[in-house]
Amino acid sequence: MPSFLALPDPLAAKSDPLLVGADEQHFALIDTALQAAVADLEERLAEVRAGSGGDYQEVLERDQQVHHLTGRLRALRRYGVDLCLGRMDPVDGPPVYVGRLGLSGPGGDRLLVDWRTPAAEPWFAATHGDPRGLVSRRRYRWSAGRVVDYWDEVFDPDAVAAHAAALDDRSSFVASLGEARTGRMRDVLGTLQADQDAIVRAGSRGALVVDGGPGTGKTVVALHRTAYLLHADPRVGRDRGGVLVLGPSRPYLHHVADVLPSLGEHGVATATLRDLLGPVAADVPDDLPDEADPHVAVLKADAAMVEAVDRAVAVYEEPPTTGIEVATPWGPLWLGSAGWEEAFEAPGPGAVHDEARDEVWQAVVAVLHDQLDHDALDSDGVTVTTDDLAAVLRRDAVLVDLFDRGWPVLDASEVVEDLWTVAALLRHCAPHLVEDDVRRLLRSDPRAWTTSDLPLLDAARRRVGDRGVVRERHRREAEARAERTRMDEVVDHAIATDDSDLAIMSMLRGADLREALAGDLVGAAAPVRELAGPFAHVVVDEAQELTDAEWRMVLDRCPSRSLTVVGDRAQARHGFAGTWAERLAAVGLDRVEVASLTVNYRTPVEVMEAAEPVVRAVLPDANVPTSVRSTGVPVAHLPVTALQQVLDEWLAEHPGTGTACVLTTQPPPAAAVPDSPQVSVLHPAASKGLEYDLVVLLDPDSFGEGVTGAVDRYVAMTRATQRLVLLEPGPAERPEER
Repeated sequence: MPSFLALPDPLAAKSDPLLVGADEQHFALIDTALQAAVADLEERLAEVRAGSGGDYQEVLERDQQVHHLTGRLRALRRYGVDLCLGRMDPVDGPPVYVGRLGLSGPGGDRLLVDWRTPAAEPWFAATHGDPRGLVSRRRYRWSAGRVVDYWDEVFDPDAVAAHAAALDDRSSFVASLGEARTGRMRDVLGTLQADQDAIVRAGSRGALVVDGGPGTGKTVVALHRTAYLLHADPRVGRDRGGVLVLGPSRPYLHHVADVLPSLGEHGVATATLRDLLGPVAADVPDDLPDEADPHVAVLKADAAMVEAVDRAVAVYEEPPTTGIEVATPWGPLWLGSAGWEEAFEAPGPGAVHDEARDEVWQAVVAVLHDQLDHDALDSDGVTVTTDDLAAVLRRDAVLVDLFDRGWPVLDASEVVEDLWTVAALLRHCAPHLVEDDVRRLLRSDPRAWTTSDLPLLDAARRRVGDRGVVRERHRREAEARAERTRMDEVVDHAIATDDSDLAIMSMLRGADLREALAGDLVGAAAPVRELAGPFAHVVVDEAQELTDAEWRMVLDRCPSRSLTVVGDRAQARHGFAGTWAERLAAVGLDRVEVASLTVNYRTPVEVMEAAEPVVRAVLPDANVPTSVRSTGVPVAHLPVTALQQVLDEWLAEHPGTGTACVLTTQPPPAAAVPDSPQVSVLHPAASKGLEYDLVVLLDPDSFGEGVTGAVDRYVAMTRATQRLVLLEPGPAERPEER
């Protein structure tokens, strides 16, 4: 039997067969079962992919099956035996091994229980105060498919002698904290703490706030919660809408990209607020500036401005007041102002504008169709359908022009541009604004977008609609019409040429035959815009920054109001008054629970001692967490001219391992930053949610004044997991003294 252990010499005592013999045997069973499972999945996947034909529902079910099998196969190939996270020894019964996925042997015996199942919960939740029926718990550390260390916790002191356990002064969790960063967040399944696991497994109803300061693990806990809910909660499954994870920046999404796949969840929607704009995002730069005028930012943050966008679209939905006589082959028809109004009311208030054009046009056709003398036409053997009339009306240039001017095709970006350039429109749509507000909101360049415009652009997109959806529907309808025309010809020909003795075809009504044949003309579903929602559950990270208008972007995609809200009041760049419950009540969430994390696992004591006074100077009641680890490396204060030296020395000490980041409001000299994938340069505000082994603050006083400047410095300092360096200008280097 091959060994699945590779313990270094200092841990030789842990290699005692009495300690690891049972594990080695169990790992061998897992290895055998894995090989069989992979072979079985490959065979089943090949069979499913070989299938062809069938109706739309069968194709959809086959695609779903391929997705499921591919995800399972990918997870098994990614990990192998190291799917196993650890072992728990119950007071009664045999050991239970916990894995990233569940796995059974050929006889149906359970080799691994999935970490998300109730059976695995004691492994995460057991504490010395509440051992959850366990005698002991073992956690493994894997590398290249072999165990390189493991840790035991014994919950019953009287049972230590009776159980083989390797007691260690250093827990697996604390040991993992000092490891070098790779630029990607790792999952923490092997070291998830009891308080964190309780948040992961909390129910999905309402909004759960995961509140915690820097380094408390709130982001990674929220991601584990996502994987748990997708697996365990039927209200959150993909067939109910799935989960959307919203992050503050693209670097953040890159940082967390590996976590959900490592937990067996692929294809979860992740996005920034800008990404939610869908097709409109093409009109908006990647790096949007903040609003230069703070007062303008406050005005745009108000949910009332979202309502103004809705009113702006409604301006373009005015029925013509001009009547028109329309000539048709069945006699002239009249469409007056009352008829226009009736047609324009068909979609109802708040309809998606561009997509509702078809409904309004059909209502126009219906109004005119009602005027036809159907009795006279029937007596002449003529039947005029609404489709027949619509084909004639589309060729009436005057009618079409009146319709297009009354309900034009709109562009979402241009709707918002009009608000910022046409004072009369802005006054009409936002009557709550005083004249000075109107003047400040107007701008000469309507496309000078800022971050404050995002929720308004999104509101316009949702209200105006997606032209791509309309075009796709028109394409499918045109194909269906063409196919029906072809079928009409087939039916007419079949009846005309039927020379059977019973004249079977003639006995059938042509309409019945046409309907039977047309039954197969079921077009494919319109393309789904992935980020348009609705989603069953939404995770919002750095939620303390969201304005009322931005919350509208989120809640419009989450009708269930099932959310995981992740944030820290002390990291709000523009301040955060009141409690989480008060803040969320203000945006319409009345079912709110708060789970607080107070232990800082990431940031060393030395760094937190320097960072705490920075935030307390502006937020005395800040929830500053308690650090549990020390590196023994004090925070360094050096001149700005030392930047290159600091980075060069660090790279020499950490060749190919670890990450460093320079946080600055101004680009540093290019020559001072080595060209290395281990080194990044970011604005302080863009560093939220990220972590680095070495963090260098370049002239931290330049980050700004007041709450915003202090919070940016606090956030930037607490990105460090090992070492923090503050580079400060000397007297001759300060801008005011040059």
